[in-house]
Amino acid sequence: MLVNLDYVLKDAQKNGYGVGLFNTTDTDMLEAVISAAEELRAPVIIGTAEVLLPSGELKLIAPALIAAAKRATVPVVVHFDHGLTFDRCMEALQLGFSSIMYDGSVHPYEENLANTREIVKIAHSFGATVEGEIGHVGQADQEDNNAADLYTKVEEAVAYQQATGVDALAISIGTAHGAYKSKPKLDFKRLSEIHAAMDTPLVLHGGSGLTDEDFQNVVKYGISKVNIYTDLCVAGIEATEAAIKEGGLSYLAIRDRKVEAIKQAAIKKMKIFGCENKA
Repeated sequence: MLVNLDYVLKDAQKNGYGVGLFNTTDTDMLEAVISAAEELRAPVIIGTAEVLLPSGELKLIAPALIAAAKRATVPVVVHFDHGLTFDRCMEALQLGFSSIMYDGSVHPYEENLANTREIVKIAHSFGATVEGEIGHVGQADQEDNNAADLYTKVEEAVAYQQATGVDALAISIGTAHGAYKSKPKLDFKRLSEIHAAMDTPLVLHGGSGLTDEDFQNVVKYGISKVNIYTDLCVAGIEATEAAIKEGGLSYLAIRDRKVEAIKQAAIKKMKIFGCENKA
């Protein structure tokens, strides 16, 4: 069942569990994640990000994502993650994505606000939801995720949401995109303060690589959506390498091993987030 973020995140926020966004750049990852969600009877968010499009063009992957969501027996949001340009965000909406994240962090603050407001207005006319971001989520390979002066401030989060009308808000509390070189230091106090100050569901980017306890705590203190991509890639790579090393397997047998490994990685995350049997 194809739904938007409001459908899954409002219940997650109310009942204290998290829903995973699993970026799925091909149909192998797509099959794995949808299968995991259906097995656990869990709501799920699938999609891709603008930076990933060179490895899975939007017009190519979008029909598969949307068809899979509509066929699924659980609620599925099809989300365009980190949309960096207006044109790509509009393309995602026209292709049928039920949600987009507009990332205007490279622009001056007032320009970011104006752009986000416009995208929210357009997306809502499609029946789609919009996620925004305030604060700096680092890059793990640059180890800039522990720069506390770049973390989201409570007053900034509230002002940004009120000014733009976004349906979900990604915040920075110490995570980073990619594989961590050192253990991240998460600011749970800041998270709980932001959660207490606003009704909008909160989002954690850079989830891959956190410990199970970290995930449980971010959900406990107010995160409703957790983004995962790198961990799925690692699971797929490791399964593929092991299958090749084993030898004697066909391409399709190796592919099936990869899909199953990605599925199990997604299942593990869903159980940690607490969304099992919430569909």
